[in-house]
Amino acid sequence: MLRPDIIGSLVAHLCHYQQIEWIKGLLAVPFVLLSQPTAAYFPDGAGNILAAKKPQAQQRYAQIMRDVEDLINDHIAHQKKHPDKPSKLKILVPLVSSFFTPLRLEKAFFFQDEQRRISSRRFVGPSFNDVRLILNTAQVMSLVEDGPIQLVTFDGDVTLYHDGGILAPGSPIVSKLLVLLAQGTKVAIVTAAGYVDNEGYSLRFSALFEEVFVQQKLGALSDPGLIIVGGESNYLITYDRASPLRMKRVPRREWMLPEMLAWMEHEIEDLLCVAREALTDCITNLGLAAQIVRKERAIGIIPIPGSTVMRFTREQLEETVLVTQQKLDLSNQRLPFCVFNGGVAGGNDVFVDIGDKRLGVMVCQKYFGGIEGKSTLHVGDQFLSAGANDFKARLACTTAWIASPEETAQLLDELQAHRSRHEISQSPVKKENRPLQLQKEIGKG
Repeated sequence: MLRPDIIGSLVAHLCHYQQIEWIKGLLAVPFVLLSQPTAAYFPDGAGNILAAKKPQAQQRYAQIMRDVEDLINDHIAHQKKHPDKPSKLKILVPLVSSFFTPLRLEKAFFFQDEQRRISSRRFVGPSFNDVRLILNTAQVMSLVEDGPIQLVTFDGDVTLYHDGGILAPGSPIVSKLLVLLAQGTKVAIVTAAGYVDNEGYSLRFSALFEEVFVQQKLGALSDPGLIIVGGESNYLITYDRASPLRMKRVPRREWMLPEMLAWMEHEIEDLLCVAREALTDCITNLGLAAQIVRKERAIGIIPIPGSTVMRFTREQLEETVLVTQQKLDLSNQRLPFCVFNGGVAGGNDVFVDIGDKRLGVMVCQKYFGGIEGKSTLHVGDQFLSAGANDFKARLACTTAWIASPEETAQLLDELQAHRSRHEISQSPVKKENRPLQLQKEIGKG
């Protein structure tokens, strides 16, 4: 029998996908009815036809997003008043889970329609990615308007840098993270990478930590709230100005959650032993040119160095994930764990970690004084495949699903633009009296 935390994680995972597909299906109706694939038959009037239909399509799309927004608001209210009975949204989308905040879906649609010209398209209807990005924008808008956003957590690979890379000096993401820190927002990197020393984390993130040090010396930052949680939820490293690497490892007893303090070493060993058996079976049954790598609180497979087959297929990776997940589930493990394969843009390994990103995000929330899920945003790329590990963060906070470091940079720009607009809307000082440069920056958003 599956443990409740595993069932909750699977529901959160499937819900995210099902919710996007459901909204996409709703938007498909006005696209079919209002798109103009035959406009090219009338070259003299094609422009007029398209110009006339775009406002109609935009209005219909926006109304659908408004209706979904109302359903989510009703669902949130229903959860509080009648938690034992399904809301209308729950009946329509059975796997829908809880929401930490409302979502400004109508406003987010208009914002993304301006960027992606959804209403202007004749042959390509609203896509999965369109809806995914609308949901991201809606979440950021809600956090800003209902805020403040107190904590933003990030995955590493494919989120802050390309798969297998590092957060390099000069990366535009570094400067955007510094802006968050300067505004008093806490920043945490919650990564699957697990190193028993700080050198591994320094190799990946030194550009950010060194730049924080430089900004501190210049007086631009006072006490930056910057940490790394590694191995999903097994190590905590904080910024330390006095350290040569600008990093300091925090003893586990100082930050672990109460449920984590109850973990026994023999339970950790038992779980990783079962995982080793499952991974060994997959190497044999799938003919993988792989070797097993054991870490302190993780175990996994990587290609054998020098092998003629240096890449596993996606199907081999996902089969290994699912076989290992099933074997661990059937062994009735008490401890939470995460089975995942590398980044979606070309990952080439499978690992089993003790803990998961739900706990990783909650560790960050606790470390920074008890920040709530409704004031936390987790940004990551792994929400869809069988070996995805970011989706468990949905159980601890709001999330944004990105597909590349470029999308992360875009999301952070959006966040600042929405913050500026919201501050102006809340201020008694009229916009025309604000500095011209500020107006220009907002206009860029």
